[in-house]
Amino acid sequence: MNFELIISSFPKMLGAAVITVKLLAFSLAIGLLIGLFFAVLRLNKNIIINKFAYGYSYLFRGTPLLVQIYIIYFGLGQIEFIRSTFLWVILKEPFWCAIIAFALNTGAYTSEILRSAFQTIKPGVIEAGKSLGISNKIIFYKIQIPIAIRQSLPAYGNEIILMLKGTSLASTVTIMDLTGVAKHIISTTFKPVEVFILAGSIYLFMTFIVHNVIKFLEKKYSF
Repeated sequence: MNFELIISSFPKMLGAAVITVKLLAFSLAIGLLIGLFFAVLRLNKNIIINKFAYGYSYLFRGTPLLVQIYIIYFGLGQIEFIRSTFLWVILKEPFWCAIIAFALNTGAYTSEILRSAFQTIKPGVIEAGKSLGISNKIIFYKIQIPIAIRQSLPAYGNEIILMLKGTSLASTVTIMDLTGVAKHIISTTFKPVEVFILAGSIYLFMTFIVHNVIKFLEKKYSF
């Protein structure tokens, strides 16, 4: 075991971990909005709207994340129409292609998590709000969403951890995240064990932080 390599690689890997955190943060923020939007659509009684939302969820949950990244990064750039629009400014950048793929993927899982959480809300809670003269809009934003978020924290915590590990696929489209830098160091040192132990340790530490933050929030906002 080459401990000198591990120590010398640590600053580079730590810098790359910042890119991984950025990928995760952007993806989760956008994915949460997408997930909430499609969760609401899934609860809609209109069969067309409901099936459309279900189709989105089924598509992105039923196909590999790596395939989704490749289609967005390699596939969309082949369409001449897109190259002539403002979208090309975004899609020509590997970082944003990865963000789009991650956000759409986590959005699909988040929509199902939130849909299940909304369905666990007792009708009496909503009826109580209506009896006080509160509008449906206020009930949704002030009562249903906070309750759904609290209910979905354990499942959403797992989704955050899965998404954290999923960001390692960004290295396949030339992004120098934690895994990308690890691969680069291995290609120059031919020491995969030491480098991947270091990378795995950093991923494990980030997972530990996420796990404990979610655990803290569960206790804080428990009923």
